[in-house]
Amino acid sequence: MALRKPGSVFVVFLLSMAANTATRCGQQSQVMVPPTNVVKGQEVTLTCSNTCTLSDNPNPTYIWYKNGHRLDKHISQQYRIHIYSSDIYSCAVKGHEDLLSPAVCVHGLSCLNVTYTKRSICALKGSTVDITCTYRHPSWHNVTEVSWFNKWESGVTADLSQDPEYAGRVKYQPTTDKDSTLRITDLRESDSAEYKFRFTTTAVKWGYSFPGITLIVTDLQVKETPGTEEGKVTLTCSTTCTLTDNPTYIWYKNGQLLTNPNTQDNYLYLDQFSSGDAGSYSCSVVGYENLRSPVMFFGEPKSLKNAVVGIIVVILILILCLFGFMWFRKKASKSTSDTRDSRDTAENLGQVRFLESVD
Repeated sequence: MALRKPGSVFVVFLLSMAANTATRCGQQSQVMVPPTNVVKGQEVTLTCSNTCTLSDNPNPTYIWYKNGHRLDKHISQQYRIHIYSSDIYSCAVKGHEDLLSPAVCVHGLSCLNVTYTKRSICALKGSTVDITCTYRHPSWHNVTEVSWFNKWESGVTADLSQDPEYAGRVKYQPTTDKDSTLRITDLRESDSAEYKFRFTTTAVKWGYSFPGITLIVTDLQVKETPGTEEGKVTLTCSTTCTLTDNPTYIWYKNGQLLTNPNTQDNYLYLDQFSSGDAGSYSCSVVGYENLRSPVMFFGEPKSLKNAVVGIIVVILILILCLFGFMWFRKKASKSTSDTRDSRDTAENLGQVRFLESVD
């Protein structure tokens, strides 16, 4: 809630809750706005104030933001400005940029701003995701351009609709002057990134320094863990992040939908002593039944698979033994032949010497 304070000083309070700070500040962030008699052209001072002293950095460097742009030249706790338009300001302590203060509208109530409906989204590989935001601007500003992006460097942003990596997969849903939706189809793991919205009016361009929406793309995997009771096993339809919107999970056995499974959320409970539970299992979620996890074998099929592997190993060993036997036999045969040849040569030599002595 905005509180009034006499004079021409804005005080922007930060909620300092960094994990490495010894002192925790539990008060709610507040924004104090100037009196109603502030006029365009007047000089005012913005103050970035913490609700407590950061014990790990008693003399911090401050970062200021104007209309979403980071102002690297201003690093002190106070920032003097002249009011010429409906600009919006925010601040943070260097090293804790993720803990931004609430944005302050310097003059009037109609300032530039972008608000994302979610801060993070977890979606399935191959699925479709909608990333949405609302934005505002003074009524006398006309919006000339809107874009979504996930790459930015030196003030240059790349419009996703022009990015070859997203060709045919990105669409900007019909927008108004208050909201915009980015739709990405056939999600890939490489799509995991932070996405931001930017708009341009006839007077100003919204920046890209404020946090956007983080998208994480995951696939499904079936994992087996021992149950709490002897002989019980739990199969988990696992992801690398918690899927957004809490979808309903579906289980399949031997390729067929399980109509009355013993399940809870993304867990399936089986009995390893029951032959009826043996088979191959996979999972998916409602709405994306075609995006199934890889198959995992449980019970007899798994034992059969191990038996087949064992048979193959035995056959390989027998083949090696056969080759070894044939090699030794060939070597023994060659040795016998060499001995016979040596004996025949010796007998022939003896006969020659005998004839020579007779002559």
